[in-house]
Amino acid sequence: MSESQLKLAQQIITGLNLEGMSPADIVPDAPLFGEGLGLDSIDALELAVIVERNYGVRIGNMDVGKKAFASLAALDAFIRSQPAKA
Repeated sequence: MSESQLKLAQQIITGLNLEGMSPADIVPDAPLFGEGLGLDSIDALELAVIVERNYGVRIGNMDVGKKAFASLAALDAFIRSQPAKA
């Protein structure tokens, strides 16, 4: 897991109150929703807020969100692909 993925995993765990989990418990390529990490639609809204608050990156629409929230690795890549905040 890269350093940026580790940081993001910690923010997800803290922001979503995933008690008893550590960043190492999140497999970078595993799905965040459903069978993977088990997040649901309410978690998706909270995750979008976490990303915007911590990285200044807004998830523009549902299609973008589906791709970005596919896995920890996908979300990390999406965040890094966005222009840096000023």
